[in-house]
Amino acid sequence: MIATADLPDDIDALKAIILAQQEQTAIQKGVIDRKETRIIQLEKLVADYKRAMFGARSEKACPEQYELALEDIEAAQEAVHAEDEADDRQDSGKPRPRKTNRGSLPKHLPRIEEIIAPENTTCDCGHERHIIGEDISERLDIVPAQFRVIVTRRPRYGCRSCESGIVQAPAPAHLITGGMPTEATLAHVIVSKYADHLPLYRQAQIYSRKGIDLDRSTLAAWVGRAAFELKPVYEALLANLKTSSKLFMDETTAPVLDPGKRKTKTGYFWALARDDRPWGGGDPPGVAFTYAPGRSGQYAEKILGGFDGILQVDGYAGYNRLLKRPAQDVQLAYCWAHARRKLHEVSHTGTTPIADEGLKQIGELYRIEKDIRGLSPDARRAARQERSKPIIEAFEVWLTANRARVSAKSPIGEALKYIAKYWDGLILFLEDGRIELDSNAVERTIRPIALNRKNALFAGHDAGAQNWAMIASLIETCKLNAIDPHAWLTATLTAIAQGHKQSDIDALLPWIYKALTGGPGHEHYRTEDHA
Repeated sequence: MIATADLPDDIDALKAIILAQQEQTAIQKGVIDRKETRIIQLEKLVADYKRAMFGARSEKACPEQYELALEDIEAAQEAVHAEDEADDRQDSGKPRPRKTNRGSLPKHLPRIEEIIAPENTTCDCGHERHIIGEDISERLDIVPAQFRVIVTRRPRYGCRSCESGIVQAPAPAHLITGGMPTEATLAHVIVSKYADHLPLYRQAQIYSRKGIDLDRSTLAAWVGRAAFELKPVYEALLANLKTSSKLFMDETTAPVLDPGKRKTKTGYFWALARDDRPWGGGDPPGVAFTYAPGRSGQYAEKILGGFDGILQVDGYAGYNRLLKRPAQDVQLAYCWAHARRKLHEVSHTGTTPIADEGLKQIGELYRIEKDIRGLSPDARRAARQERSKPIIEAFEVWLTANRARVSAKSPIGEALKYIAKYWDGLILFLEDGRIELDSNAVERTIRPIALNRKNALFAGHDAGAQNWAMIASLIETCKLNAIDPHAWLTATLTAIAQGHKQSDIDALLPWIYKALTGGPGHEHYRTEDHA
């Protein structure tokens, strides 16, 4: 604001000052309008974010759907911020300070240092300046997948004196004899297909952009050969899981092409999983998928041949077949998450005080489980007897009373009937600290199968579905044990190519690899160290 005494007497000068102030006001108004527009955009994005994170959702929805929504919302937020910063830079000539993320990159990543020194380090006094400190920043750099050719030369040696003998080093063993791919290449194709959900035809398109023409059928042949060689490892994994005393089991659909009818048919992946971490068990986690053409309990019985112990499952009636085995060596524990889901579905239909009360009591059980996670089985059992058992006893009284009040054919009646039907298996966790409250452990291992199913649409054949199940078992077991699947597959395929003994096949299981190499991503894996 210019003081009255400082105003010039000249009319033209006064007009110039007024015009300048009007221009400045217009600029400021434009900035304010842009800021208000940004605020409106951000408020809408925040509302969308909250709705995606905390809004009502179906419990059957795939979590990846919400991840995709959050990705797009967060990207849109950053785009708004970037546009705002560009305007600030244009208005003021300097950008807004950005938040930094220094020192958080993993230590095992290789570091490539660049030193940026001043052009002239000579002081004005004539002496050379010396380093008194430095500023260090780290940025994540990604080099796209590089293709290279391994050229193997094997010179032949002969004797000039006698010319009677020629020596040459034997050719190294490869998984595909005389073929093009290295074991690392096979591992890359397999991980891309079964872990990163890239069908082979898409991989072929990616390679083509690099000038490498590989037909999809060629890649399929590589995968098939690797699957054949990995089958003993898969069988060892399945056998190892069945030595446990406590397992999870679940199944999911697997669309399979029926070549004779030119349409898809519905098969099933049966997942057998072990996760003893919640009660401090010594066995490593793992999962084995088995493809079957149907959902009959006979397939579960066949897969579980040789297993005796506790099997935690959902309420599918096919598992009851296991209780009829002559040895009666399997005990079924049921899943409270499925019981809760029945009440949750009813609670969304309107005012449902009965369902809401049931959900509240189940929530109290889960809070107790959170407190005792990681304790020994005995400690978990003691805590459940003290804290969970009174809740279960009250829940049973509540269940009986409300079943008598409502129609058995109503939605709430059906939900209560479901809980009552599986009651003995639902309360089994009170007596055994190894049993979890639900079977979510195995359901989490199935999610990648569902995601790959969406990308690949269907398996091309029953045999292809079994290969899918087998390789997915090994990859998901790697992930459960915090092992890089590509590193493990490369090392394992190399060991198999070099003649690893079938009698020591257990040495190739992922958790043995982790123990020998010291962790994921290790490139040197010598199975003879295990022997």
